[in-house]
Amino acid sequence: MNLGLFAVFLGGVLLTGNAHENEQLTDHGQPTQSLVAYAGSSSFGETVFENWESEFLQMGMYVLLTTFLVQKGSAESKPIDEAVPQDENPRNHRTDADAPWPVRHGTELVLKLYENSLAIAFGICFALSIWLHAVTGAGAYSEEQQLHGSEAVTAWQYLGTSQFWFESFQNWQSEFLAVAAIVGGSIYLRQRSSSQSKPVHAPHAQTGG
Repeated sequence: MNLGLFAVFLGGVLLTGNAHENEQLTDHGQPTQSLVAYAGSSSFGETVFENWESEFLQMGMYVLLTTFLVQKGSAESKPIDEAVPQDENPRNHRTDADAPWPVRHGTELVLKLYENSLAIAFGICFALSIWLHAVTGAGAYSEEQQLHGSEAVTAWQYLGTSQFWFESFQNWQSEFLAVAAIVGGSIYLRQRSSSQSKPVHAPHAQTGG
Protein backbone atom coordinates (compact mmCIF):
# COMPACT_ATOMS: atom_id res chain seq x y z
CA MET A 1 0.00 0.00 0.00
CA ASN A 2 2.71 2.47 1.02
CA LEU A 3 4.83 1.64 -2.00
CA GLY A 4 1.79 2.14 -4.23
CA LEU A 5 1.11 5.56 -2.73
CA PHE A 6 4.82 6.38 -3.03
CA ALA A 7 4.65 5.64 -6.76
CA VAL A 8 1.49 7.74 -7.18
CA PHE A 9 2.92 10.77 -5.40
CA LEU A 10 6.32 10.44 -7.08
CA GLY A 11 4.45 10.52 -10.39
CA GLY A 12 2.68 13.65 -9.17
CA VAL A 13 6.02 15.28 -8.36
CA LEU A 14 7.27 14.36 -11.85
CA LEU A 15 4.25 15.78 -13.67
CA THR A 16 3.86 18.98 -11.69
CA GLY A 17 7.61 19.52 -11.46
CA ASN A 18 7.93 19.24 -15.21
CA ALA A 19 5.14 21.78 -15.70
CA HIS A 20 6.75 24.20 -13.22
CA GLU A 21 10.18 23.77 -14.79
CA ASN A 22 8.79 24.51 -18.25
CA GLU A 23 7.16 27.67 -16.94
CA GLN A 24 10.55 28.79 -15.62
CA LEU A 25 12.29 27.98 -18.89
CA THR A 26 9.66 29.85 -20.89
CA ASP A 27 10.08 32.90 -18.67
CA HIS A 28 13.80 32.89 -19.51
CA GLY A 29 13.25 32.35 -23.22
CA GLN A 30 14.60 28.77 -23.13
CA PRO A 31 13.14 25.68 -24.88
CA THR A 32 10.89 23.50 -22.73
CA GLN A 33 11.74 19.95 -21.57
CA SER A 34 9.91 16.72 -22.28
CA LEU A 35 8.69 14.65 -19.35
CA VAL A 36 11.39 12.04 -20.00
CA ALA A 37 14.11 14.70 -20.11
CA TYR A 38 12.83 16.22 -16.86
CA ALA A 39 12.83 12.80 -15.16
CA GLY A 40 16.58 12.62 -15.76
CA SER A 41 17.27 16.23 -14.86
CA SER A 42 19.08 17.69 -11.86
CA SER A 43 15.97 19.66 -10.89
CA PHE A 44 13.86 16.53 -10.49
CA GLY A 45 16.66 14.66 -8.70
CA GLU A 46 17.19 17.48 -6.24
CA THR A 47 13.47 17.68 -5.43
CA VAL A 48 13.30 13.94 -4.73
CA PHE A 49 16.57 13.42 -2.86
CA GLU A 50 16.30 16.41 -0.54
CA ASN A 51 13.02 14.92 0.71
CA TRP A 52 14.40 11.41 1.01
CA GLU A 53 17.31 12.84 2.98
CA SER A 54 15.03 14.31 5.63
CA GLU A 55 12.90 11.17 5.88
CA PHE A 56 15.88 8.87 6.42
CA LEU A 57 17.30 11.32 8.98
CA GLN A 58 13.98 11.33 10.82
CA MET A 59 13.62 7.56 10.94
CA GLY A 60 17.27 6.94 11.79
CA MET A 61 17.23 9.42 14.65
CA TYR A 62 13.87 8.06 15.83
CA VAL A 63 15.32 4.54 16.02
CA LEU A 64 18.40 5.76 17.91
CA LEU A 65 16.60 8.13 20.30
CA THR A 66 13.99 5.54 21.29
CA THR A 67 16.91 3.29 22.26
CA PHE A 68 18.01 5.66 25.02
CA LEU A 69 15.08 7.99 25.74
CA VAL A 70 11.63 7.33 27.19
CA GLN A 71 8.54 9.52 27.46
CA LYS A 72 6.09 8.74 30.22
CA GLY A 73 2.63 8.08 28.83
CA SER A 74 3.66 7.91 25.16
CA ALA A 75 2.67 4.94 23.02
CA GLU A 76 5.92 5.48 21.08
CA SER A 77 8.12 4.93 24.13
CA LYS A 78 9.37 1.79 25.83
CA PRO A 79 7.78 1.27 29.28
CA ILE A 80 9.59 2.94 32.16
CA ASP A 81 11.31 0.74 34.79
CA GLU A 82 10.12 -2.42 33.09
CA ALA A 83 12.03 -5.08 31.18
CA VAL A 84 11.17 -5.25 27.49
CA PRO A 85 12.06 -7.87 24.84
CA GLN A 86 13.94 -5.27 22.75
CA ASP A 87 16.57 -4.96 25.53
CA GLU A 88 17.31 -8.68 25.76
CA ASN A 89 20.84 -9.78 24.92
CA PRO A 90 20.65 -11.73 21.63
CA ARG A 91 23.65 -13.80 22.75
CA ASN A 92 21.32 -15.58 25.15
CA HIS A 93 19.23 -16.77 22.19
CA ARG A 94 21.84 -18.43 19.99
CA THR A 95 20.09 -21.78 20.31
CA ASP A 96 16.63 -20.47 19.36
CA ALA A 97 15.56 -22.38 16.24
CA ASP A 98 13.70 -19.42 14.72
CA ALA A 99 16.29 -16.74 15.56
CA PRO A 100 17.85 -14.92 12.56
CA TRP A 101 21.07 -16.38 11.15
CA PRO A 102 23.37 -13.66 12.61
CA VAL A 103 22.06 -14.50 16.09
CA ARG A 104 22.50 -18.26 15.73
CA HIS A 105 25.72 -18.46 13.73
CA GLY A 106 27.23 -14.99 13.36
CA THR A 107 30.59 -13.98 14.78
CA GLU A 108 30.70 -11.32 17.47
CA LEU A 109 31.35 -8.65 14.82
CA VAL A 110 28.48 -9.88 12.63
CA LEU A 111 26.12 -9.96 15.59
CA LYS A 112 27.22 -6.51 16.74
CA LEU A 113 26.48 -5.11 13.29
CA TYR A 114 23.17 -6.99 13.09
CA GLU A 115 21.90 -5.76 16.46
CA ASN A 116 22.44 -2.19 15.20
CA SER A 117 21.56 -2.88 11.57
CA LEU A 118 18.34 -0.84 11.47
CA ALA A 119 20.06 2.38 12.54
CA ILE A 120 23.04 1.60 10.29
CA ALA A 121 20.76 1.07 7.27
CA PHE A 122 18.98 4.38 7.85
CA GLY A 123 22.34 6.09 8.34
CA ILE A 124 23.62 4.76 5.01
CA CYS A 125 20.42 5.78 3.24
CA PHE A 126 20.68 9.26 4.78
CA ALA A 127 24.31 9.64 3.69
CA LEU A 128 23.51 8.51 0.13
CA SER A 129 20.49 10.81 -0.05
CA ILE A 130 22.38 13.86 1.19
CA TRP A 131 25.15 13.22 -1.35
CA LEU A 132 22.64 12.73 -4.19
CA HIS A 133 20.93 15.93 -3.03
CA ALA A 134 24.29 17.70 -3.28
CA VAL A 135 25.07 16.26 -6.73
CA THR A 136 21.69 16.96 -8.30
CA GLY A 137 21.32 20.24 -6.42
CA ALA A 138 24.67 21.40 -7.79
CA GLY A 139 23.43 20.66 -11.30
CA ALA A 140 20.18 22.56 -10.81
CA TYR A 141 21.95 25.44 -9.04
CA SER A 142 24.53 25.65 -11.83
CA GLU A 143 21.85 25.78 -14.50
CA GLU A 144 20.20 28.68 -12.69
CA GLN A 145 23.53 30.44 -12.21
CA GLN A 146 24.38 30.11 -15.89
CA LEU A 147 21.00 31.53 -16.88
CA HIS A 148 22.03 34.66 -14.97
CA GLY A 149 25.56 34.74 -16.36
CA SER A 150 27.37 33.20 -13.37
CA GLU A 151 29.63 30.13 -13.13
CA ALA A 152 28.62 26.53 -12.44
CA VAL A 153 29.54 24.83 -9.15
CA THR A 154 30.64 21.33 -8.17
CA ALA A 155 28.81 19.16 -5.65
CA TRP A 156 31.43 19.98 -2.99
CA GLN A 157 31.05 23.69 -3.68
CA TYR A 158 27.28 23.39 -3.52
CA LEU A 159 27.58 21.82 -0.06
CA GLY A 160 29.03 25.13 1.08
CA THR A 161 26.18 27.27 -0.22
CA SER A 162 23.39 28.67 1.89
CA GLN A 163 20.85 27.28 -0.58
CA PHE A 164 21.88 23.68 0.11
CA TRP A 165 21.51 24.10 3.86
CA PHE A 166 18.30 26.10 3.49
CA GLU A 167 16.82 23.20 1.50
CA SER A 168 17.99 20.70 4.11
CA PHE A 169 16.99 22.60 7.24
CA GLN A 170 13.50 23.44 5.96
CA ASN A 171 12.86 19.69 5.64
CA TRP A 172 14.66 18.56 8.77
CA GLN A 173 12.75 20.88 11.10
CA SER A 174 9.40 19.57 9.89
CA GLU A 175 10.46 15.94 10.40
CA PHE A 176 11.38 16.46 14.03
CA LEU A 177 8.20 18.45 14.61
CA ALA A 178 6.24 15.48 13.26
CA VAL A 179 8.05 13.05 15.58
CA ALA A 180 7.45 15.33 18.57
CA ALA A 181 3.76 15.53 17.63
CA ILE A 182 3.25 11.76 17.51
CA VAL A 183 5.27 11.13 20.68
CA GLY A 184 3.45 13.84 22.63
CA GLY A 185 0.08 13.37 21.00
CA SER A 186 -0.03 9.64 21.78
CA ILE A 187 0.01 10.45 25.51
CA TYR A 188 -3.47 11.98 25.45
CA LEU A 189 -4.97 11.05 22.08
CA ARG A 190 -6.05 7.66 20.72
CA GLN A 191 -6.77 5.93 17.43
CA ARG A 192 -8.66 2.70 17.86
CA SER A 193 -7.04 -0.31 16.12
CA SER A 194 -3.81 1.56 15.34
CA SER A 195 -0.50 0.01 16.42
CA GLN A 196 0.78 3.56 16.97
CA SER A 197 -1.83 4.24 19.66
CA LYS A 198 -2.40 2.95 23.16
CA PRO A 199 -5.73 1.20 23.74
CA VAL A 200 -8.55 3.74 23.87
CA HIS A 201 -9.30 2.80 27.48
CA ALA A 202 -5.64 3.08 28.62
CA PRO A 203 -4.83 5.80 31.18
CA HIS A 204 -2.75 8.77 30.04
CA ALA A 205 0.13 7.77 32.33
CA GLN A 206 0.49 4.33 30.74
CA THR A 207 3.68 4.19 28.67
CA GLY A 208 4.05 2.01 25.60
CA GLY A 209 1.83 -0.76 24.19
